[in-house]
Amino acid sequence: MTNKHFFILFAMLLAAGGAAAQAKDNDASQKKPGLAASEKQDIDWISYRDVYRLMLRFEKYGKPKQLIQNNYQIMSRDKKMSLDGLHVTLSGKTIRLNLPVDAAGRVAVPLLKTAYDENAELSLNRKAGTYIFLPKVSIVARADGVYDSGDLLAACEQALNYLRYIGEVSSAEKKCTGVKFSYARDAGEGVVKFRAGGVLTPLPVQDVGAFSDDAAGILKTVIYRFFDWPGHGQVITQSMPIAITALFD
Repeated sequence: MTNKHFFILFAMLLAAGGAAAQAKDNDASQKKPGLAASEKQDIDWISYRDVYRLMLRFEKYGKPKQLIQNNYQIMSRDKKMSLDGLHVTLSGKTIRLNLPVDAAGRVAVPLLKTAYDENAELSLNRKAGTYIFLPKVSIVARADGVYDSGDLLAACEQALNYLRYIGEVSSAEKKCTGVKFSYARDAGEGVVKFRAGGVLTPLPVQDVGAFSDDAAGILKTVIYRFFDWPGHGQVITQSMPIAITALFD
């Protein structure tokens, strides 16, 4: 082989190696934008674009929805695992936000076009595979703590109609039967009462989750069933509940 042929072959190999290294770097950067390499093995995450599309679907929903809200819930695969210390981070090329998680595991995800364009991700400070993200519909809490029975029924129906709209199979044959008010386990007794004709009656507390697939025992839940009480009245909460959710049976 002449010297000329040797240098041509060497240059071709060098160029091929550089292209392969560049392709590998590009592939790695696309998989985990906004995270250091050392973090990738320890964090569970989902694409912000997937969440954005579902949140936008709720925003564009044309039927009544003023009494309900759409959030994401973080649920442990092992229902015995605690949510204490759980953090959610929205991170992209130019954006990084810490999103608070409430005691029911819900996180309010903002609609940010910048995060969508950057293909940002939502990540957890937990080992990969231990938690899952689920969209959840709940009822908007009132600042004054007073809920007319008719408004609660309307809120329940709004939630059920939206679940049917997005194709939630489990809601197909169900009807609205009540509303659940969820509090911390150390909340006192009589936190929720029914008022009719000037009489206040405490509502019973049950050991159930805020949502149908939640683990029991995490929160204290007060259930108001529509047909157990007079049709005209008010539900009075002594303090702001962690979550208000519709009950279907």
